Amino acid sequence: MVTIIKKGTKKEDFDRKLSGLKNMKRFDAHKYCGIITLKEDPLAIQKKMRDEWE
Repeated sequence: MVTIIKKGTKKEDFDRKLSGLKNMKRFDAHKYCGIITLKEDPLAIQKKMRDEWE
């Protein structure tokens, strides 16, 4: 979800939008740390993928 707050937004509107975000379920990235085991250097994989575009 993306919340757009434009320059000049009143404080009341800003607070209302932020209060809606506090109730949202957040993504826990730490849950997935260390899950993938790579057999190749990540930079080498990235270079191969970039070379495929050319």
